[in-house]
Amino acid sequence: MSDSPKQQIEKLREEIEQHNYNYYVAAQPLISDIDFDKLMKRLEALENEFPEFKDPHSPTQRVGSDLTGGFKSYPHRVPMLSLANTYNFEEVTGFWQRVLEVAGKEEVAISAELKFDGLSIALHYHNGYLEQALTRGDGLVGDDVTANVRTIRSIPLKLRGTHIAEDIEVRGEVLMPFAEFERINRERQDEGEDPFANPRNAASGTLKMLNPEVVSHRHLDAVFYYLFEEEHNLSTQELALQRIAELGLKSSPHAICCHSLEEILDFINYWADKRHSLPYPTDGVVLKVEDKSLYEALGTTAKSPRWAIAYKFPAEQAKTKLENVSFQVGRTGVITPVANFAAIPLSGTIVKRATLHNADFMAALDLHEGDWITVEKGGEIIPKVVSTDPTLRDPQAKRIAFVSLCPECGTPLIQNEGEVAWYCPNKEGCAPQTKALLEHFAGRKAANINIGSETISQLYDLGFLRRVDQFYTLTPQQLAEITHFKDKAINNLLRSIEASKARPYESFLFGLGIPFVGEKVAQILAKAFPDIEQLAQASSEELEAINDIGNKIAGSIKEWFAIDRHRTIIHNLQQAGISLSTNLSEKKEQVSTTLLNKSIVISGTFEHHSRDEYEALIVAHGGKRTGSISGKTSFILAGKDMGPTKLEKAHALGIPIIGEEEFLSLIGEKEE
Repeated sequence: MSDSPKQQIEKLREEIEQHNYNYYVAAQPLISDIDFDKLMKRLEALENEFPEFKDPHSPTQRVGSDLTGGFKSYPHRVPMLSLANTYNFEEVTGFWQRVLEVAGKEEVAISAELKFDGLSIALHYHNGYLEQALTRGDGLVGDDVTANVRTIRSIPLKLRGTHIAEDIEVRGEVLMPFAEFERINRERQDEGEDPFANPRNAASGTLKMLNPEVVSHRHLDAVFYYLFEEEHNLSTQELALQRIAELGLKSSPHAICCHSLEEILDFINYWADKRHSLPYPTDGVVLKVEDKSLYEALGTTAKSPRWAIAYKFPAEQAKTKLENVSFQVGRTGVITPVANFAAIPLSGTIVKRATLHNADFMAALDLHEGDWITVEKGGEIIPKVVSTDPTLRDPQAKRIAFVSLCPECGTPLIQNEGEVAWYCPNKEGCAPQTKALLEHFAGRKAANINIGSETISQLYDLGFLRRVDQFYTLTPQQLAEITHFKDKAINNLLRSIEASKARPYESFLFGLGIPFVGEKVAQILAKAFPDIEQLAQASSEELEAINDIGNKIAGSIKEWFAIDRHRTIIHNLQQAGISLSTNLSEKKEQVSTTLLNKSIVISGTFEHHSRDEYEALIVAHGGKRTGSISGKTSFILAGKDMGPTKLEKAHALGIPIIGEEEFLSLIGEKEE
């Protein structure tokens, strides 16, 4: 007898969670990514077919599709105290001696663990299921970031093992691996945004985002080191770490039990250098008394326990001689100064250049020609100049000033009010800006044209490629003028250009290079405005009404579309056969004109369809979904928990409010 739908769903959930554990916790995957995706799709299909068996703890619910409205704060069951930091061996010795004195022994076991440089988190599991995730906050109250934490694959939604207590709390750190940190910073710089300073800031900023779907693409990780579970005798830290691992969570790796001060110092010395080979950021060593029965005797201060301290590794620094300062022009025109210096080894790599960020940063350093400078790696990854040594300076050395003209095209630089960055405003005639934009447009996440930067540079220099729409007017004769470009290369590039026309609307929206419109923002805009003409005509109020679209992004969009040259580019792209609207295959075909010329606002949560599905239904019946309420709004499609601000504004303007059932009846799709 075959399994019932419910049994099939439950078996798939268990199988997928096992594979999640194998991949993200045990680091021993047993199936390919493709096979894993097939399992997920089967589960999604079954849950959609049998919605009565949907479960918020299902693996399919890790990535939230709806935006949250902000974070609520809740008290911690037990205060999250921060550890007292120490930066030298004398203070470590003092900690060891205080513990011996209180214990009245000549030897005490100390757990030595790596200190992770992330964001502290407390997870509460009820009957084995993840119920709540709180940040440290002020130690007494933390922000509820449960929706975002659910997207972290190394955190189980359901604990493993048997004999699990009704209520369990685990504490640890949410981390951003170095590889992911570098990837995100490359994307941010490509999109004209400032890079994150270090992985910890990136992890913190990600976990505080309002869109869980964006968080899921950041690939955060987590490691846990503290556990509250009354039903198990966790009398030592070693037992607690073992129990954390048994429950299916990542426990603190590389932890050892030290029985002497010498062993503690050896552990610190070993990891001071060895930590550079780890895939995630660490900034010290945590020392905890192994025997928890001593905790009460040792006590706590107002902020920190006396049974644990954190030894912080000093940032590795090196002195070198400044050779020169160069100035780079980015895709958005931002001028970035870069210090070039004699190569030095630092944190396991050879470093010979470091960003100087901006004019204010340069001025604070008071750089002179030939200065001896001190360089360190911020966040163990980004080299930065931290100081100069005036005592070693040549008295005749000239002070290095920030440039006033663009180093590439000679245009006087400008500075926007309230910003520290200086820009080259010659966006159309500054070669590095144009070439970078062309590369951006051709990139894998945009038009996905198979062309290299050298080829783009040559086509630019030949005068054949100065705007993104000119990719689609390139001829074999023009391409033949590129050095070493033969018939096969020409045909391959032309085929790639032709194939790019099928790319989705949001990819081209990202590729246009509108300042502050990155990949995820482009996706959000494409959903809110299914046609580029709708986006071009949107008011600032309509743009800012969309979650994650603030006045800075809205202003940038309005400014970009106000330029005639950009409207010409859009027209030419459409003439080339590119659809700058949501693909009809991705939404319902227009089936009626019931909602023709009606502007509809969607608010709240729904039972029968998602917000995206209701948006598609509105378009399918001739209507237009808008993000904000105005006098032009025809009515509001309201679900549960409609925003109070929107409700108040609707009443003030006399805008009709209709519910889910009434709307479905209106368009003739009443649920049976």
